[in-house]
Amino acid sequence: MRRITVFGSTGSIGCSTLDLVARRPDAFRVVALTGGANIARLAAQARATRAEVAVTADPVRLGELRDALAGSGVEAAAGPEALLEAARRPADWIMSAIVGAAGLAPGLAALEQGTTLALANKESLVCAGPLLLGTAQAHGAKILPVDSEHSAVFQALIGEDAAAVERVVITASGGAFRDWPLERLARATPAEAATHPNWDMGQRITIDSASMFNKALELIETKEFFGIPADRIEALIHPESLIHAMVGFNDGALMAHVGPPDMRHAIGFALNWPERRRLPVERLDFARIGQLTFRAADEGRYPALRLARQVMGEGGLSGAAFNAAKERALDHFVAGRMGFLQMADLVERVLNKMSSDRLGTPVPTLDMVRDADARARSLADEHLGALTA
Repeated sequence: MRRITVFGSTGSIGCSTLDLVARRPDAFRVVALTGGANIARLAAQARATRAEVAVTADPVRLGELRDALAGSGVEAAAGPEALLEAARRPADWIMSAIVGAAGLAPGLAALEQGTTLALANKESLVCAGPLLLGTAQAHGAKILPVDSEHSAVFQALIGEDAAAVERVVITASGGAFRDWPLERLARATPAEAATHPNWDMGQRITIDSASMFNKALELIETKEFFGIPADRIEALIHPESLIHAMVGFNDGALMAHVGPPDMRHAIGFALNWPERRRLPVERLDFARIGQLTFRAADEGRYPALRLARQVMGEGGLSGAAFNAAKERALDHFVAGRMGFLQMADLVERVLNKMSSDRLGTPVPTLDMVRDADARARSLADEHLGALTA
């Protein structure tokens, strides 16, 4: 029986992971579950799985969590240190699905015990790719990608010579605004941006999909995880979201990973790796689908993609600065303090301001990443007034 831990269990990735686990109760034992503000869901999950411990990231909610778990035998804990302690509990497989830069420290702690880390937290690689990969190598740990695009690339590369890779194509749905005229985007509201045409995701990642900041992070993640040069990584709009990525080789062949827009596909691959097991996902009927369509990802319409290329060129701590500024810009947009198109402007201002702050450090430490993150968030707040005046 494999011991598993799920970080971010109350989010869409975490819930999908536990759905798969529940279908094979004799195969898995849940060690730890972690969440944020949704205490009722976290407690219900912990009771259902008989987890050893349930952790909320918010220390203020510890009493609420304890009350919800009373009589269950599940330990309750809260705060950053409790997250790290949960990551250090012996487990064979750990899902990292905490949203944002907050997922980096628990992910590193998990890798230090030599476990398999299923990585849905793309920000970890964006902020500190060399640190994360180096930690895994030093402790004999394994990182498996769970983003649908990177799982697709990973699967397309099985049995292949990485030196023969000529290009990697990451697809994007285009999000809620893919068919909107450009002039209308300035008036887009958070509620409009949070409605995805294909995927069932949380508010923040859905808005990131509409702005293509999510895809920008995935371009950087591709470079960091697979070591693919930036000029060989492409983004392509694919409205049907059925082809998740394509890998092109030096003989002109393209290997495409095709599947339904259901995250249980990528999660299940990582959960069962190196085996393949039957998954409860739709089987595609191509006769019914009829056709697949594609369009160019215009970096003029989606400036986040252009900024991602700037980050890939600079390397080092620029990813941490980019992600922090992006997260803060999203905070301001959701709160109604800035417009949809202004998010990219704010991130660009922060990157340009920090370009002389020794961002090119080859292998940053966790403290250096945290410092760059804090500096970028502070600058984003400072520049908000000038941008929206």
